[in-house]
Amino acid sequence: MTAPTASIPLIDLDDAEEIVIPALTQAFCEVGFVLVKGHGISESLINEVRKQTAAYFQRPLAKKLADQITPDNYRGYIPLGFFSPNTARDVAEVTPDQYEGYKLHFEVDADDEVRTQCDLYGPNRWPPESEALKAAVLSFWRACDAAGARLLGLIARIMDVDEAAFLSLFEYPLTNMTLLHYPPVSADSKRFGIHPHKDTDALTLLFPDPVGGLWLRPRDSKDWLEVTAPPGTLVVNIGDLLELWSGGLFVSTPHKVVNASGRERYSFPFFMVPRHNVVVAPLIACREGFHRDPVPVGDVSREVWRTNWSSSQSSNSGFDLGTLAD
Repeated sequence: MTAPTASIPLIDLDDAEEIVIPALTQAFCEVGFVLVKGHGISESLINEVRKQTAAYFQRPLAKKLADQITPDNYRGYIPLGFFSPNTARDVAEVTPDQYEGYKLHFEVDADDEVRTQCDLYGPNRWPPESEALKAAVLSFWRACDAAGARLLGLIARIMDVDEAAFLSLFEYPLTNMTLLHYPPVSADSKRFGIHPHKDTDALTLLFPDPVGGLWLRPRDSKDWLEVTAPPGTLVVNIGDLLELWSGGLFVSTPHKVVNASGRERYSFPFFMVPRHNVVVAPLIACREGFHRDPVPVGDVSREVWRTNWSSSQSSNSGFDLGTLAD
C-alpha cells in the first residue's frame, strides 16, 4: 500500500518576489515545510556529497571509531545507536536512534577569540584520508549558507523586520551539519532512524534521500505523512527558534525518519543556528495563544548536545529540546 504523502508547497527562488513571498508565507505558516527550486546548489555537488558520505560510512568500524565524538567536543563520528532521544527518561526504557553520523560545525580557528566566549566553537575534526569528503562538504556548506541567507532575507521581509539586522544575528553562527547513514529496518520495527522531534534551530536545509523515510506530522493532526520531493529539490523546514522569532506565525513541525525501504539511506541536513549570544524572543506581535520564554542560543544548544548522551540527566533549565512522543 502506498504511504500517505504530505502536501508541501513548492517555490522557485528564480521567480519574482511577488510570487515567492506569498507562497513561502503560506508554506511556513500552514505546514512548516517548503520545497525549493532555484536554490543555486548544483545537482553535481549534491551527488558528490552523497557519494562521499556513503564512502565514509563504508569504512571499517575501527577506523570510524578513531574519530568518535566526545562530550567535550561535539564533532566527529557518531556510532550506530549511540545517541538517544534527549528528554527526561528512564535510561533503561530508551530506544536509541538507528543511525550513524559524522558531526560538523561552523569552522572556527583554534585561536579564535570567540572560543573564550563560548566553548561550542572550534575547528572541525576531519577523518584521515578525507580530502575529497572535506572538499565536497566545504563547497556544499558555502552553497547552503548562500541559499539559507536568501531564505532568511525573505523571511525577514515576511515578518517586516530589518533584513540586514536579522541576517547579522547569523554572523559567527552555531550552524552545524550532520552526515547521516540509516541502515534499513523492518517495516514492523519499533525503531526510529531518528525519533519524532521538532528542530531546535532556526532553519533546516535538506536534500532527502530518494529511498524516502522522512515523515512529518501536520499541525492539529495525529497522522504522519511521508515527505516526497522531486530530484534536486531542497526541503526546508522551520525550527523552534524561527517559530519563536515569528511569535508563532511560522510553525515548527514534528518529523521523524523511518528507513523501511530495505536499502541504505544517506542524508546530510544543514542546521542554521544564530550566534551564541543571541537571545531569541518574538520580533513581531505573537499569534493569539502563543507564548514561549526567550531562548538563549548558546545555552539551549549546549543542553541539546549534552543530553544526547544516554548517561546524562536533563537539567531543570526548562528548555524545549525538541523530542516528542510518537
